[in-house]
Amino acid sequence: MSQSARESSACLVQLTNVVKSFKTAAGAYTALHGVDLQIMPGEFVAIVGKSGSGKSTLMNMITGIDRPTSGSVLVGGTAVHTLSEDQAAQWRGQTLGIVFQFFQLLPALSLYENVLLPMDFVRVLPKAARAKRAADLLARMGLADHSHKLPTAVSGGQQQRAAIARALANDPLLIVADEPTGNLDSHTADQVFQLFTELAAAGKTIVMVTHDRDLARRAGRTITLADGRIEAQPEVRIAV
Repeated sequence: MSQSARESSACLVQLTNVVKSFKTAAGAYTALHGVDLQIMPGEFVAIVGKSGSGKSTLMNMITGIDRPTSGSVLVGGTAVHTLSEDQAAQWRGQTLGIVFQFFQLLPALSLYENVLLPMDFVRVLPKAARAKRAADLLARMGLADHSHKLPTAVSGGQQQRAAIARALANDPLLIVADEPTGNLDSHTADQVFQLFTELAAAGKTIVMVTHDRDLARRAGRTITLADGRIEAQPEVRIAV
């Protein structure tokens, strides 16, 4: 087996010649132009680019929220682009932990219940083990004393830490974060980014979209998108 083939088989995320086009009132619009991307297990990758560069579309390809017009998307050996909507939803619950800019915690549920919910959905862990894992994850995020509060009763930084705990609930192969610090002040954003750095150092694979290039430089690798194309990339290196 060639070196390139070995590297390909070892990838956690592999996009090959991914094109994504949309039909608009003004005509066809191509958001991604033949994107090739490989992410290895344990990498911390930051994706940056101007508004309209294709960052969100790229994330939607990786998470299976949308499908490419052509090309392939493999995550953990699964051909994500071939999954039905129901299959994709189940796959996301088992494989991905997703962190959003605006937290997306359910407002009527406590932080503890928000973390418990994905475990109840996927049912990988026995029911008796889920409560302990939810409590342990919140404690790991420094939220043990706030676990039974509603999201509106805690700060934005605490909500985002709870969202990270929720993303970790099913011990996913991949953490995907979409502007996770975009709604936080600079000090709190730095604290949240440090949490991702610690997770990467512990072996988690993380793909993060961010507008903050200073934070992005602290990731293991930075990928810049421009007009739906990836600019020249540095060599793959694992964050430590």
